[in-house]
Amino acid sequence: MRQENAQRLESYKIKKSFYYYLEHHFLIEGLKKAINSFAQGDVIDIGCGNKPYVGMFENRINSYTGCDIIQSSENCVDVICPAQQIPLPDASFDTVFSTQTIEHVGDFQGMLNESFRLLKPGGHIIVSGPMYWPLHEEPYDYFRFTKHGFKFALENSGFEVLEVNPNGGKWALFGQTILLTFPVWLTFPRFLRTAHNLFYSWLDKKFFDPVNTMNYVAVARKPKHA
Repeated sequence: MRQENAQRLESYKIKKSFYYYLEHHFLIEGLKKAINSFAQGDVIDIGCGNKPYVGMFENRINSYTGCDIIQSSENCVDVICPAQQIPLPDASFDTVFSTQTIEHVGDFQGMLNESFRLLKPGGHIIVSGPMYWPLHEEPYDYFRFTKHGFKFALENSGFEVLEVNPNGGKWALFGQTILLTFPVWLTFPRFLRTAHNLFYSWLDKKFFDPVNTMNYVAVARKPKHA
């Protein structure tokens, strides 16, 4: 049974000393880029938790509806339901947004099929998920996705894939893995953790190599004549 009112991320604004900074920093960059380019109209956030990313949509959209399988710690969920069985009408939304949720949905293809159903023709889905991350929210941690896996799954639901972008490369992953190797209480003091995060962020951008990344952000479109 999933835990009701579980603690979830509350804001996308993070400090450079944050333990998970390298993972979040590059994910947030990717989400901002996708939102600025494709988000519009009425939005549904599948797996919304505490809606930490709603601020990114400000002045870009008409409405923001959050759905999740349980209520969040800040009571932000508008529709409580499974991701593949959302009790809302066909073609209700212009944008489907779902971040770091797809790996927790056993029937992830059903979730993408439901996203396709909910979108208006010509609407977009922005979805992110990990290629590398330790086990989390066990036992509801089922999958990891390559860029080819995202493309295959989205096309299998009828979408036209526009882009699948890595969030950071192998140096960001390496820097984050160093921190993840130790328990949180055993890691560096805050100022050393800040220096560590800034160094590996710089190194990743200087010598970018996405062959091994932590996350992907994929964007796809429902065909206009679907």
